[in-house]
Amino acid sequence: MDFSLWTCAFRGHETYAPDEPALAARLHVATPAGEAWRCLRCGDFAPGEPRRRGPADDAPEVPRGHLLRDRIIMRLLAAERVGRALVLILLAAGVLKLRSSQESWKSNWEQELPLIRQLADQIGWDPDHSKIVHWIDTAFTLSPTTLIWVAVALFAYAAIQLTEAVGLWLVKRWGEYFAVIATSIFLPLEIYELTEKVTFLRAAALIINLAAVIWLLWSKRLFGLNGGAKAYYAEHHSESLLTVERSAVAAEAKPAT
Repeated sequence: MDFSLWTCAFRGHETYAPDEPALAARLHVATPAGEAWRCLRCGDFAPGEPRRRGPADDAPEVPRGHLLRDRIIMRLLAAERVGRALVLILLAAGVLKLRSSQESWKSNWEQELPLIRQLADQIGWDPDHSKIVHWIDTAFTLSPTTLIWVAVALFAYAAIQLTEAVGLWLVKRWGEYFAVIATSIFLPLEIYELTEKVTFLRAAALIINLAAVIWLLWSKRLFGLNGGAKAYYAEHHSESLLTVERSAVAAEAKPAT
C-alpha cells in the first residue's frame, strides 16, 4: 500500500510554494490547464494554487514513505491505548460505586447468582471455577479503604495508558521512550498470567505489547539501537521532499570543476 497516496486521497495534497525562486521552479510546472505544484507528501503534481506559501524554512514537516507508515502504526497503537484506558476508568468507577453501596451490591449478587448458574449449565460454563466470579466474591470482602486503593491503582494505570496514547499520537520522541518503558514493565505480569491459563485475550495482549516494544525499539532507534538518535533525525531530514529538492538546487549552483 502506498500510504502517501492513500493519505493524500483522504486529506488532500500538501503543496507549498517556497519564496526561493530556484526551489519554487523545481516544485512548479505550467500546464495547459494552469499551474500545478508538487505535493510534499506523495510527490505528484497537483493542479491549482498551492495550499501554503512562504520561506522554505517555514514549510511544514510532511512525513512520507515509510515514515508516514510508521506514523499511522503509532496512531493505531495510540487508539488501542485509549481503549484500554477507557476500560480501566470504567472499572475504577465501578469499584468506587461498589464501595459506596457494598452491602446492597452483595445482596443483589447473591440473588442473581442462582439464575447465572442455571444459564451457565445450559452453555457449559462452570461459575464455581470462574476467576471472574471469584474476583466478584473477593471484592465483597474487601474493606472500603482497600477498595479506594484499588480504584486509585486503576486510575493510575489508566493515566499511564493515556500518557502513552498522547505521546504516540503526537509522534513525540518522549512518547516513544515512555511507551517502551511503560509497556515493558507490565510484560512480566502478562507472561505470568499466561503461565496460569492461556486465553485469547491474554495471548493477544502479550503479542501486541511485545510486537510494539520490539518495533519501537528498532524502527525508532531508541536507546542507541539501529544507529540511535543521530540516525533517527538524519532519516527524518533526508526523507523530506523539500530537503531533497534543496540539495538538488545547491548541487546545480556549484561551479563545475
